[in-house]
Amino acid sequence: MKTEETLKPELIAPCGINCGICLAYLRKKNKCGGCNGPDDQKPNYCRTCVMKNCELLAKTDSGLCIDCEKFPCQRLKRLDKRYSTGYNVTNIGNLRHIKEKGMSDFLETQRERYRCAKCGGVICVHRNFCLECGKE
Repeated sequence: MKTEETLKPELIAPCGINCGICLAYLRKKNKCGGCNGPDDQKPNYCRTCVMKNCELLAKTDSGLCIDCEKFPCQRLKRLDKRYSTGYNVTNIGNLRHIKEKGMSDFLETQRERYRCAKCGGVICVHRNFCLECGKE
C-alpha cells in the first residue's frame, strides 16, 4: 500500500492516532477499516474504544479530541504516554499539529515521515518497517 492511499483525513482517529500507519489497517488479513470506518471491520478493542465512544467527543464538530472541553483528558494522556514510549508518536502532538497547521499540513508531514524510501509504501508505526518491502 502506498502512502497516498493510506494517509487521508478519514483515517485520523479522534485521539490523534493515524490509522493509515497502524498495523491493523495495513495488514492483508483481517484488515481494520480504521477508527472512523465501519464497526464490522474493526477488532473488538477498536469497536469498544472508550475514546472513540466518548460522550464528550460527540459534542465536537470535528470529531477530534482536540476540540473537547476536557482536552487533554486522563485517558488521552495515558494513551499518549504509551504511544510516545512505545512508538515515538505523540497523539496529543498530532492533534495540536492538526489544530495549529491544519489537516493537510499534518498529513503531508506524516507522508514524509512514514513513506518508505525504497518502494513508496508505508512504514508501519507498530513495526518500524515497510510491510511491502521490509525496509526499516
